[in-house]
Amino acid sequence: MTTLTKQQVKDVIEGKCAAPRIPLTYHLWVSSDVYGENAARAQAALDNCPCDVSHISLNMPQVCEAPADAPSYRFVQKDLDIGHGKTGIDAQSAIDDWDELDEILANFPSPEYPNLIPAFEKTDKYTVIHWWYLMFERFWSLRGMENALVDFYTNPDEVHKLFAKLTEFYCRVLERGREEAGADAVFVSDDIGTQTGPFFSLEIFREFLKPYYKIFIDKAHSLGMHVWLHTCGNIEAYLPELIEIGLDVIHPIQKYTMVEKQIAGKFGDKICIWAGFDVQQIIPYGTPDEVRAEVRNMIDTYRRPEGRLMLTFGNNVTADCPIESLEALLDESMK
Repeated sequence: MTTLTKQQVKDVIEGKCAAPRIPLTYHLWVSSDVYGENAARAQAALDNCPCDVSHISLNMPQVCEAPADAPSYRFVQKDLDIGHGKTGIDAQSAIDDWDELDEILANFPSPEYPNLIPAFEKTDKYTVIHWWYLMFERFWSLRGMENALVDFYTNPDEVHKLFAKLTEFYCRVLERGREEAGADAVFVSDDIGTQTGPFFSLEIFREFLKPYYKIFIDKAHSLGMHVWLHTCGNIEAYLPELIEIGLDVIHPIQKYTMVEKQIAGKFGDKICIWAGFDVQQIIPYGTPDEVRAEVRNMIDTYRRPEGRLMLTFGNNVTADCPIESLEALLDESMK
């Protein structure tokens, strides 16, 4: 099975026409390493399945950890043990007091970091640059989840200052991704849905996230790039807003959090759905036949004659995914 061309993938995303088959991108969310003694078998299944995009993970700044070649390439210039130990990262705060904000912004990491874009293999495929944590996720990683959710109400000016600085940083990263890697798209994450509903009100979304998303999306479009957004949970309330500001691709339309056919009917002609196969229930607990049936269900639900559908996993595949289910999913997707 041959890989789709860059133009074919672009046409699918933009709703111009369907490709000869649905674009497959499972490789972005699975590594054969998780399969331990079955790693070779998993890799063989992946090698047999095409991946229609090339994926470059950028070396973005972390909260407090910095690379050896750039000690100041981190968001907060403190030596804190964030992300280690028994305390969850969402319960730790690197910015304890908003009085620190001006100093943090003055010493923000530089987007000119030479190793931002790692060595990569040049290809004719549609190319996506990627990093985790855009606005809300980066915010709570700096302030802790509880502080961040309260800050929207108690410290709105500080939140806007931080988000403006992050957006400025990201826009320069987009420029470099386009110039140095020839990127056709950027794929970022911002989990703004829970399993039962939106993370916060539409009013909060419109005030604090939508304006900065729009700047980011507009910048990408000005460079000739698409924007792919991963956001878990029920995000139905935000979808009209994201479509309004030009988001190109949404992932994953998480199963069991929204009514998939309803989402497809309402929004499938307005945005490309990067449909994510369920990794919480069907992959770990379903039989290979149930996996195959769900592949067919996803295609029946989302496929459109004008494209607007790509297939992948709903999140990273973990060791509880039976090798037989992985093989069934890839095989059925190709069939």
